[in-house]
Amino acid sequence: MPRIFVTRHIPSPGIELLKAMPNITVDVYEEDRIIPRDELLKRSAGADILVSILTDTINAEVFDAAGPQLKLVTNYAVGFDNIDVAEAKKRGIIVTNAPTPEINESVAEHAIALIFALAHRIVETDQFTRDGKYHGWGPEMLLGTDVAGKTLGIIGGGAIGAGLARRMKDGFGVTILYNDIKQNPKFEAEFDASFRTKEALLQESDIVSLHVPLLPSTTHLIDAKALAMMKPTAFLINTARGPVVDEAALVTALEAGKLGGAGLDVFEGEPNIAADPGVAERLRKLQNVVLTPHTASATLSTRMAMSRQIVKNIEQFLAGEVPENAVK
Repeated sequence: MPRIFVTRHIPSPGIELLKAMPNITVDVYEEDRIIPRDELLKRSAGADILVSILTDTINAEVFDAAGPQLKLVTNYAVGFDNIDVAEAKKRGIIVTNAPTPEINESVAEHAIALIFALAHRIVETDQFTRDGKYHGWGPEMLLGTDVAGKTLGIIGGGAIGAGLARRMKDGFGVTILYNDIKQNPKFEAEFDASFRTKEALLQESDIVSLHVPLLPSTTHLIDAKALAMMKPTAFLINTARGPVVDEAALVTALEAGKLGGAGLDVFEGEPNIAADPGVAERLRKLQNVVLTPHTASATLSTRMAMSRQIVKNIEQFLAGEVPENAVK
């Protein structure tokens, strides 16, 4: 009887659907926290299928602890940089992720929320009001900036980048620039978008939004050199992965007034907001930064859809099929 180990409770209907499968044993780590490493190794032993989340490092150590019968790791996330895919492939273990249309929509919406929170200084003005500092309207009080008509540079023209481009072009008349590993005529035609080198995009954009996977080639894609190319009034939005941005360089640029602001949903040292405690403390003090705790996809409908996708991956695998979301 195949055994499934789920490293953290996932939203309904995922667990319920798994437990309803015939001739399957389902073991779930029920505590509402990241599973401790020793517990992960112990509970993985004997599992045929592992349902992991993005905070689990799934590597040779886990594969050894699980045993040779482990043949599927299905990650409750779109990204899979937490999994040693090359090692899994050597062992004949299939790795899948859980992309859904709902994720694309949620993350695009969150990126937009960060853009407007920065432009209209929402977090800062909310705190100003709560602190009792509002003593009457003034013509120069807490001035922000308009988004309509600005230039938005999107790095990564996939489904999330496309969702962002569509909303911002149709809703706010922004000019869309994009950069990707290759030009995308469909993206250009649909959003009247123009392809740019990374350097040109950084130089021309009022807002830069990152939508790339975490790879060796994208680690610190935005470093001190890249930040120096941006307009001093520009905003940087990161809903991709934390290490795509060199946070120490970003904080230095923000402190020096060389960047207008940043909206960050992901961080290099998660769950810390920076890998370096000193950088984290400096980041917290900045007023022109909006920080959210990796919640860009945190809507009920999205997380439920991801649960259903995990179940579908497992059903396809148990039926002898290669799951549609198998990582190549």
